[in-house]
Amino acid sequence: MSASLATSLFAVIIAGLFVLGRDRSSRPSGALWIPVIALLIAGSRSLSQWLDVFAGHSKAAAAATPDQFIDANPVDAALSISLIVICLIILSGRRQQLWHLLRRNAPILIFFGYCAISVLWSDYTFVAFKRWVKGVGDLLLVFVILSESRPEAALKRLFSRIAFVLIPLSVLFIKYYPELGRTYNYWTFQPIQLGVSDNKNGLGMLCLICGLGALWQFITVYRDDRACNRTGQLLAQGAVIAMIFWVLSVADSVTALCCFVIAGGLMLVTSASRIARRPLALQILIVSIVSFSSLVLFADSAGWLVSALGRDSTLTGRTNIWQVVLGVSGNSWFGAGYESFWTGERLRKIWAGTMNGLNEAHNGYLEVYLNLGWVGAILLAGLIVTGYRNVIGAFRRSDPTALIKLALFVAALLYNFSEAGFREVNLVWIFFLIATTFTPQKRRLVREPALSKVRVGHSQLREVEA
Repeated sequence: MSASLATSLFAVIIAGLFVLGRDRSSRPSGALWIPVIALLIAGSRSLSQWLDVFAGHSKAAAAATPDQFIDANPVDAALSISLIVICLIILSGRRQQLWHLLRRNAPILIFFGYCAISVLWSDYTFVAFKRWVKGVGDLLLVFVILSESRPEAALKRLFSRIAFVLIPLSVLFIKYYPELGRTYNYWTFQPIQLGVSDNKNGLGMLCLICGLGALWQFITVYRDDRACNRTGQLLAQGAVIAMIFWVLSVADSVTALCCFVIAGGLMLVTSASRIARRPLALQILIVSIVSFSSLVLFADSAGWLVSALGRDSTLTGRTNIWQVVLGVSGNSWFGAGYESFWTGERLRKIWAGTMNGLNEAHNGYLEVYLNLGWVGAILLAGLIVTGYRNVIGAFRRSDPTALIKLALFVAALLYNFSEAGFREVNLVWIFFLIATTFTPQKRRLVREPALSKVRVGHSQLREVEA
């Protein structure tokens, strides 16, 4: 099949997914398009890269230099600022919802506040500040999504709009546009599948997040016999899941595949059993999964299982990277400053001990320690603990988003064992914030019980917050 014919076919497939997967019962506001646009870009390539693709420019791969990780492209910077401003305008009209989100999520605000303070001791203060602003943009996107009148409907529409576009395009790029969807390993010359992303890990991350979203919607619709357009939604979400499994298989993204299988399996088990009604059993299951996964990765006695997954005992060189970066980590209490570790002379030393082009520690927890020190790591731990309580609390409140929040939370914890997912403009980080943010339910009116031996002319009403 020619590339032009395949493009036409996939355009029909994408349109068909939107038609089949439509749910007229869930209609979020038009403001949701702002997070959709931001996440479409975060899950694929930057706007400047897409403009190069549309213009037909094919840039030759240039040798990596430390300076290239400092200055942002003006086009991308302008887009980031524009999205932040629009989010602020949207939230200014939702002051009450925003106040409830801020009031009930102090650990997130404390973490971002410390990140802002850490800018002061960065070697590149202005660069760190600009990155912090982008990080705040992630939080504003989360607040726009969760301040919708029906967060469940907003999340479903968000997942669908992203998956229906980026997953089929990844298949198209890999199979029919190799100059866009593939590249080669600089050292081994082995092919690497990129899809719509600009690196292999980005493609795996996209499949992980979209896969969990599609599976959640499939489970929800399957269990609801009265769901609007039930058959169409099942077909659309099932097709997305099938494409994701194919992409993950050809991309050889073991981390994303394992996280998807484990978190998705947890969703299936929780939805098909009474575990969700028993908080203690659910907590034991979560702790067991996370503990076993860490044991498999880091215990020498479990090396055979890592080998069975196609990785060696060094986790494809990650253990060497960890040793090198810890050797130049600097201040152990406060770190190098927000998103400032991978800069300047420190980066040159790391490349000398590892490889050129490396710009992450391939471990999210270590990444936080390098940038924010022990203080930042402790604040992240507090964020995880309170987020865990919020996820468990969602099941107790029968929150319709509890299942996907559980899956996203567990997937983020596991993903960061071998990849850096707690970073700004990162799908795993953004959806981790969505999962762990406490979302107050909409205020409603309930009747007060009538007072004994007292006549009242009308029902007493009071406003409560769930």
